[in-house]
Amino acid sequence: MRVHERPSALRRLVPSAYRPVLANRVFRRLILGFAVSYLGDGMSFVAVAWLAIELAPQATAGLWIGGAVAAYTLPGVVGVLVFSRRLGRVPARRLLLADNVVRGVFLGVIPLAWLAGQLTLPLYVVLLAISSLLHAWGSAGKFTLLAELLPDEQRLAANTLVSSLNFAATIAGPAIAGVLVTYVSSALVLGLDALTYVFLAVLVLRIRLPESGHVSPVDRSAARGGLALLRSHPELLGLLTLTWFFNLLYGPVEVALPLHVTDDLHAPGTLLGLYWMLFGIGALLGGLAIGALRRLPLWPVTVVIMVGWGLSLLPFWFDVPVAVTVACFTLGGLIYGPFVALSVTLMQEKSPPQHLAAMLAARSAALLTASPLGTALGGPLTAALGARATLGASGLATVALGAVACVLLLAFRRGNSLR
Repeated sequence: MRVHERPSALRRLVPSAYRPVLANRVFRRLILGFAVSYLGDGMSFVAVAWLAIELAPQATAGLWIGGAVAAYTLPGVVGVLVFSRRLGRVPARRLLLADNVVRGVFLGVIPLAWLAGQLTLPLYVVLLAISSLLHAWGSAGKFTLLAELLPDEQRLAANTLVSSLNFAATIAGPAIAGVLVTYVSSALVLGLDALTYVFLAVLVLRIRLPESGHVSPVDRSAARGGLALLRSHPELLGLLTLTWFFNLLYGPVEVALPLHVTDDLHAPGTLLGLYWMLFGIGALLGGLAIGALRRLPLWPVTVVIMVGWGLSLLPFWFDVPVAVTVACFTLGGLIYGPFVALSVTLMQEKSPPQHLAAMLAARSAALLTASPLGTALGGPLTAALGARATLGASGLATVALGAVACVLLLAFRRGNSLR
């Protein structure tokens, strides 16, 4: 009798909004692969920047960190433009496989070159850049598969679960990486990241995934049409613009935080891992809490998240105890966590159903440039202002962005009666 009661008890522990999503067997297997891959990405939060610190002269460390972190993501924009003719109509499954193979192979070369004593800074940045060329296509393929698997009413729960997996990986990933970069090598950590992409590729090969006949979100004509549609929907264009600037202002954090740990605090990589681990815990809890709610005032909550995240960064600007900034960064994760799911759900809710794929395609294409560009700018900013001031300035600018968004939202609501 107890054996039959356990599953029922476990189901009761899962919020009702998530039960239909988790009942899908293919979705459960896919998110296992995503979880492993996200764990590798969580480790790379620490390892990519830390290896640049190890290889670069101290005087130019900030520039090389910015270049390395940007190279890990920004070339995906180039991949969209260069390979659009060849990959524009490739099925989502193949896109996901291609990205994981390229990512796994070229990240895997980094520890091999390091072991051979041939890893230079230019080679390191080039390998990171090539590994990310198809990452935008892989991301588009991933979310296309999820859209094909699940019905419309499960969108917020599914978006939240996937984004929460990413944040959950920043709990264990940076903690593991913080220990490994201190006692082993950050190059080997990137080798482990490569293996996680191989794992996901093998899992995708072994699962029978749906091949949809719908227009793919990465279709070139759909992307162009999506941009035109966004221009005809001021609310959605405003959401995309705010999200772009929010991601842009987040970018310098990934450069400044490692240098804050090494230059300002003279601390080991374990502290950097702790920052990101606690951020991930906060983000996971915040995301799951929001996703379990049935109805939310999506616009107001999105604006509050912007302001709250910016405020959580301001203490870095001052000479406060490490425990204070660690606590604020954890709180920042709790606030930041729901943002991705909420912004995607807002787009899904406000878009005309027949144009949803095209608008999501346009959104993805635009956001590809934001955080990497912010990361690239983070190098010169950190070199000029210092790590502590860069973190504080990022927070202050984000608060200002949230204030502008609040004013615009109020003005728009008066004229258009936003929900």
